Amino acid sequence: MTVIESGKGIITQINVFTVRPENVDPLLQILKEAANRVKDKDGWLSINLHVSLDRTRVTNYAQCNSKEAWDGIMEQLFAEGFIDRRLALGSPDPCLYEVVWTLSR
Repeated sequence: MTVIESGKGIITQINVFTVRPENVDPLLQILKEAANRVKDKDGWLSINLHVSLDRTRVTNYAQCNSKEAWDGIMEQLFAEGFIDRRLALGSPDPCLYEVVWTLSR
């Protein structure tokens, strides 16, 4: 489950891919396949995929419970070729974050 709450130590990767509209669906398929390969690894929490209304960006919002867990998951995804496959479909701009403040109604 996605947790957007400060002070929990959760690591969030927000990765915005710039894509051609015809590459949106193939990229989503790869991201879903990759998530299903690592969803049972220790520390994995969630993934949320977003597509811009003009279909030129895909945003991946993924969470792990620690930086160490994230590193292990990324190591597996690199080793299994998921990273290279997605690079062929779009230009990524990933960054890791921690939640520092939220406001809800």
